[in-house]
Amino acid sequence: MLTVGDKFPQFNLTAVPGGHEGLNGQFVQISDKTDHGKWKVIFFWPKDFTFVCPTEIVAFGKMSHEFAERDAVVYGVSIDSEFVHLNWRLHHDDLKELSIPMLSDIRRELTEGTGVMAHDAGVSLRATFIVDPHGVIRHVSVNDLNVGRNPQEILRILDALQSDELCPCNWKKGDAFLKV
Repeated sequence: MLTVGDKFPQFNLTAVPGGHEGLNGQFVQISDKTDHGKWKVIFFWPKDFTFVCPTEIVAFGKMSHEFAERDAVVYGVSIDSEFVHLNWRLHHDDLKELSIPMLSDIRRELTEGTGVMAHDAGVSLRATFIVDPHGVIRHVSVNDLNVGRNPQEILRILDALQSDELCPCNWKKGDAFLKV
């Protein structure tokens, strides 16, 4: 699995865009070059039409403006096709207002390239990467398939990374940094 300091792989995936645009059946291409110069939060979920996944996707979507305030974009990725993503958005009330794109990694190239494939299950683990504007992974976390992640914690880590300071345990934006 890729880790801190590694380059995030190149990718070019078809996506259901966020917002109302995503409900009209028009797909977009999102690549590692999209949103060039921004921080990227890229999270993987196992598959659509499941139970834990929408809770995480909705939580990241509701916080997308907070990530945008930090010059970061959020991309969600699963191994499902763009058609499955669209169908899920159209038929799941909580996903209809989703503000972030849902990327289709149907060929599993990005899932395999990052090393987050749960081979026994044939789906990705619940992995989250924070990638800096130069394409370098600055944070990675992975949860087992049955445990959802905490987008608030991802935002806290992004704040700490962007501060470029020494941040103690449980540091939050506005707290004091450690002085050497």
